[in-house]
Amino acid sequence: MASTKPRALIALTYEEAAREYLRKLPLEHFMEATAQAKQREITLESLALVKARRSDVHVFNELLVQYPRPRRRKPGQVVPDNMVVISDKPIVAESSFNLPLEPARPFWVLEYVSTSNKRKDYEESFDKYERDLKVPYYLIFYPDNQELTLYRHTGENYVSVKPNKRGHYALPELDLEVALEGGWVRYWYEGRLLPLPDELQRELEEAKRRAEQESHRAEQESHRAEQESRRADELQRRLIEAERELTDLRRGGKSRDE
Repeated sequence: MASTKPRALIALTYEEAAREYLRKLPLEHFMEATAQAKQREITLESLALVKARRSDVHVFNELLVQYPRPRRRKPGQVVPDNMVVISDKPIVAESSFNLPLEPARPFWVLEYVSTSNKRKDYEESFDKYERDLKVPYYLIFYPDNQELTLYRHTGENYVSVKPNKRGHYALPELDLEVALEGGWVRYWYEGRLLPLPDELQRELEEAKRRAEQESHRAEQESHRAEQESRRADELQRRLIEAERELTDLRRGGKSRDE
């Protein structure tokens, strides 16, 4: 597609290509295995915390990516399971992410492959990420086999990222690390594991339980202090009475002596 076309015309062309792509999708594309759906959920929940800390991070889910191809009328097309784009400017993608119309290119694509339910041609997608789009990072995870690989683009091709001393795979541009934890791909931001909502809920419940215990302990201490205060008051009262009786006795003794 020639870059001399008006931006509005390019947008219309890509929109029509996206609609045609959607119409031609096979049924299996919409049939996601449980493990794939679970990993997608974990990824979106984790990266939402990264987005909250970095406004330049944009995360997408099952968004069609379209890009120009030399001497081809129709754009190239691929749909990553998840995609991360780094840009200080707003992303305008709606029905598709169209490279000529966006301020930045995909930075990281993630895909989850179930051997029982291959939703698309992942080998073809790999070639598009590596050859056509040159996406800097590509992660592929096989939940059934517990296989995780993170690729980094050298400018010519993908090479697998080696684990660091912690056994994690680093994306330094995002201050992020990934690794398998409990059977799933988990994410560490600035060295700390990003918690999931259910983990946060458990932490909240545990914090409430500790707070209730502390409140109960404080009530017991308050009750004990109140008892000690009453006991002290009672002893003070008895002491005053004893001193008064002693004074009276002393006065009575003096009267007899006289």
